[in-house]
Amino acid sequence: MQRVLLGLGSNRTYNSHSPYQLLSFARKELTGLLSDCRFSSVYKTPAMYVTDQEDFYNMTAIGYAPNDADPFQFLKKINEIEAKYGRDRSKEIRFGPRTLDIDIELFGEHKVNTEILQIPHIRMEERAFVLVPALEILTDSADELIRKKYLLCLEKLQKEGKAEGIEKLPDSFKAVENGKVRHIN
Repeated sequence: MQRVLLGLGSNRTYNSHSPYQLLSFARKELTGLLSDCRFSSVYKTPAMYVTDQEDFYNMTAIGYAPNDADPFQFLKKINEIEAKYGRDRSKEIRFGPRTLDIDIELFGEHKVNTEILQIPHIRMEERAFVLVPALEILTDSADELIRKKYLLCLEKLQKEGKAEGIEKLPDSFKAVENGKVRHIN
């Protein structure tokens, strides 16, 4: 089995579903693609690159794909999940608002560098909104080397002031609508 690490984010509603709810739906979808899937907590994070937009809700997922799984076919499947929940890349601003974004951060031992896919993700080490939740779920003894690498990346971002404003949300999935908290199934 190949270990897969994904980064998820959302900062727009879709069909009256909040970004938080969209992440919940993505969780359910991803458990059908990966075995032994685990998810980090959700973090509310300031937008990066294009900062004049709503905060994002981010999380990471880790699970296993079969040894013969192809990262390009996997990308196609996660793009279908994104589209199912309102993502239309043809109408987006690069790094702008989106209903659902699922990035492949790591995919087994694959190294890919094409226009549509880069593994390991080329911006993972500069994104505290990926590193913080990833470090939460990279807890197996086999993860120790990668944890050390990403801890050093996060420490560097913190020293540079590039890891501020990340807020861990309660572990249960909740939505806030009109000031009232409602649990999501």
